[in-house]
Amino acid sequence: MRAMRRGDNPRKGRRGKRFDDKDRSSHRPPSENRAHESGLFDGAKGQSRLREARQLLTGIGTPPQQPFKPDAFQVEALAALEFEDVLVTAPTGSGKTWIAREEIRRLLAAGRRAWYTTPLKALTNSKYQEFSEEFGAAQVGILTGDRKENTEAPLIVGTTEIFRNQLFDSLRGGSDVDADLVVLDEAHYLADEDRGHVWEEAIILTPSRIRLLLLSATIGNADQFAAWIEEVRGVRCGVVTRPGARPVRLRAAMLLPDKRLLPLLNEHGRLNPDIERMAEQRREQRKR
Repeated sequence: MRAMRRGDNPRKGRRGKRFDDKDRSSHRPPSENRAHESGLFDGAKGQSRLREARQLLTGIGTPPQQPFKPDAFQVEALAALEFEDVLVTAPTGSGKTWIAREEIRRLLAAGRRAWYTTPLKALTNSKYQEFSEEFGAAQVGILTGDRKENTEAPLIVGTTEIFRNQLFDSLRGGSDVDADLVVLDEAHYLADEDRGHVWEEAIILTPSRIRLLLLSATIGNADQFAAWIEEVRGVRCGVVTRPGARPVRLRAAMLLPDKRLLPLLNEHGRLNPDIERMAEQRREQRKR
């Protein structure tokens, strides 16, 4: 490193160039550069907004890899599936699908079959891709309103309506549903006013020889739900619950037309005062 000579300006480069904001901007992320150039973070209030945005976004990203260790509720659910239907209630992101995947893995290894149902075609397509990568494309088929592929595969991924329709076909003299396990993902759709009857009919019509695994993050009366399943199917239904909050914390924010990113809640868990003021201003404008 060059020693500083007499008369050198510490805020100048080797050729006397002064480091200004434009030079420093090359060391910032592009999104922060644009924000600085727009003047959003000028002044004390702007710096406060910048701190809020940084606090909101800090830590977001891919966590470091580490050896997987199943949670106690996951191990409990897998053990219970050996003997009974199981209803799993756990927050989003806590690993409900892992339970289904591991039970499906066990069944496929034993030469048996399974169905995995979801309420949405987009989610069904996503699970089809996930399971095809996990178990191999030859092992997985898909049945939705507009896709019908590899229907003889030992694992079928489909919408709940399609599975329910196959049960009705079986009642009319068609072939029996060939499965040892049926997974009903998003099982809380049973309470949906328009579509809930599909889940009700699927649960009632599924032969008792087929094990049911029901997954949901939002069932509040799980014990009552399980008791009803036992009543209509004549098979015990255990309840496995993961206690505590969701493992992946949600971060809520509002993106404004002027490109400001405001946290929805302040550090005390209350609505951001800036958002409250904007809402009040909007109400006053509507009155006028």
